[in-house]
Amino acid sequence: MSWLDVAAYHRYHDIMVRTQIQLTEEQYRQIKRWANRLGISLAEAVRRCVADRMAAEKALPDRQTLVREALAVCGKYSDREGETRVAVDHDRHLSEAYRK
Repeated sequence: MSWLDVAAYHRYHDIMVRTQIQLTEEQYRQIKRWANRLGISLAEAVRRCVADRMAAEKALPDRQTLVREALAVCGKYSDREGETRVAVDHDRHLSEAYRK
């Protein structure tokens, strides 16, 4: 084994954490089929799925941003007909809307 192979071996084991997961039979069949179609290992398929999910989560706004955006619109709009009791009578209005 050359020193490059040894360096790659150590780098691989320094950055990977061995873990064990349990999948349903259907999940296993699907990911195994997907991995085979792509020509990658089952482990690589799982890593890609995890990476994709983590990237999607990271792209979502955090709770603080959602609250700030919601509060920014509070009281911003008014009813042309003047003040109403929609907030107070919300359930009644919703019930009436569903009956139509």
